[in-house]
Amino acid sequence: MRFRPSYVVVAVIVAAIFAYLLVRPLLGLGDKAAQAQAKAAAASAGALPLVQVSDTPEARHDYTVAFRGRTQAARTVVVRSETAGVVAAAPILQGRFVRAGTVLCRLAVDARAAALDEMRANLEAKKLKMQASASLASRGFRSKTQVLTDQADLDAASATLRQAQVALRQVNIVAPFAGVFDHRDAEVGTYLAPGQSCGTMIELDPLLVVGDVPETDVGKIRVGAGATAKLVSGEVIGGRVRFAAHDADPTTRTYRVEVTAANRGGRAASGLSADVRIGAGVGAAHFVPVSTLVLDAAGRQGVRYVGPGGVVAFAPVTVLEETARGVWISGLHGDTRVITVGQSYVSEGQRVRVATGPGLAAGA
Repeated sequence: MRFRPSYVVVAVIVAAIFAYLLVRPLLGLGDKAAQAQAKAAAASAGALPLVQVSDTPEARHDYTVAFRGRTQAARTVVVRSETAGVVAAAPILQGRFVRAGTVLCRLAVDARAAALDEMRANLEAKKLKMQASASLASRGFRSKTQVLTDQADLDAASATLRQAQVALRQVNIVAPFAGVFDHRDAEVGTYLAPGQSCGTMIELDPLLVVGDVPETDVGKIRVGAGATAKLVSGEVIGGRVRFAAHDADPTTRTYRVEVTAANRGGRAASGLSADVRIGAGVGAAHFVPVSTLVLDAAGRQGVRYVGPGGVVAFAPVTVLEETARGVWISGLHGDTRVITVGQSYVSEGQRVRVATGPGLAAGA
């Protein structure tokens, strides 16, 4: 029987494959391929993660405490009447700047002037009587007791005159200090009893800038420290700390801080928002991109850096100042290789491969 050529070809190919499979183990070809695969897998499994770092030098930096505050009048006083009467004149419009002693409300004099004239006349009469009494006593015609009685009458008349003079002056209700007559409470024709308000005065020079700082910052603030406040208008005013509370607000656990600043002519009003910065000394700091800040497992803010041996470490930090290109932080020591790329994908104690990236110019 004759075989077709195609069958012969197929039989030869099958025999060759069978022979290869028998010979392959003897030649060690399968072991080499498996070893190569195993080595590749081992190399892949053992590769260290790659991070980018920035060599960040330690620098001296002015520490500042920053907080959001508001302007406030240094003094706010309700100016009240000391005597009773009807307002006869109200010469100052509310909102005007006035000097100390300026009349804000003038009460009607009524009978006060006549009473003053009467007291003056009575005092003159008592003086004449006292002179006559002293003359008689010197000649033995008047007793010492009578002389003392006449002297007491003279002193009483003098005191009554002074009271009448004070009562007449009190018809003028005046500004107790230089400032803005911010609000009028009494108009012409208003009857004021003692203690009732003519209006409200506020002192805007110096101006107060007040705010609340957290407990982590209050210990850095000293009375007399220099400060600046940037108002919503863009104007920056300088001043000094006059008060830092030692007792926290029970609700917010923050501490009140007051800064006094010159405010010539009362340019800045009370109640404006302000960004306040208070100098807190000079110390070591590092300038890093804001993106390097991460949180550890405990929720603390910090940065990850590469230490000796390529091991990742974490350092809790405090942000001292923010700029357009980065932040000044404290908490690192010496020159540090801060991780700038990959910091969120590695953990403390892990070894890494390092690629060096560009650094930041301090304070840029």
